[in-house]
Amino acid sequence: MASAPASPPPPRNRLLASLPPADLARLWPKLEPVEYKLRHLLLQPEAPITAVHFPEGGWASMVVLLADGKSAEVGMVGFEGMVGLPLLLGSDISAVESMVQAPGPMLLGAADLGAALEDSPTLRPALLRAMLTFHQQVTQTAACNGHHALDQRLARWLLMAHDRAGSDDFPMTQEFLAMMLCVHRPGVTVAARLFQQAGLIRYERGQMTITDRAGLEAVACECYGAVRRYCERVEAQAGG
Repeated sequence: MASAPASPPPPRNRLLASLPPADLARLWPKLEPVEYKLRHLLLQPEAPITAVHFPEGGWASMVVLLADGKSAEVGMVGFEGMVGLPLLLGSDISAVESMVQAPGPMLLGAADLGAALEDSPTLRPALLRAMLTFHQQVTQTAACNGHHALDQRLARWLLMAHDRAGSDDFPMTQEFLAMMLCVHRPGVTVAARLFQQAGLIRYERGQMTITDRAGLEAVACECYGAVRRYCERVEAQAGG
């Protein structure tokens, strides 16, 4: 008698981990482990979405590119979600660029989600929750960038990055930070220097280290906590 297929290892991607074991086992053979280098493009604007990615470490930035060459981060996706959510709503074209900003392991799946959604009845609700929480992150980011001080926004962004990095250390340049926060680089340089002098971070040679998370939480605006509470509430309702 043939032995039963081995159960898949517990995924580190929280979206996949929320699936019942039977649904995860059906989906698992369609996923392939990959790891990309810094700045690898997962999605490009107006280009077909050729694959979906479930980050298990690090994160990808979702970036809007403007006609004058400027760009701005509108959100980030880490172990809580999936890159390629437009496919869920029937669109196979991305409106934004998705770039690996902190490398880490990912699970790669085919762009055709139809069969996977049929095989796993709980996958669609899980993806819809991920889309809902990502939408909340994007809308809160828009309000935050428009109304809050740079030091508050920097603290919020560093906390979000720290949540997804899986470590106190992660790669980061001031050029990237300026793009993420929609400010000129000199402003980020001053704010980062003040954070370093206050003992909140250590930054050198393109490497960021969070040294006082509680201190960052004290500096951050309401937006970090608002998004986190919303995500927790959505997960709690799904669990209930």
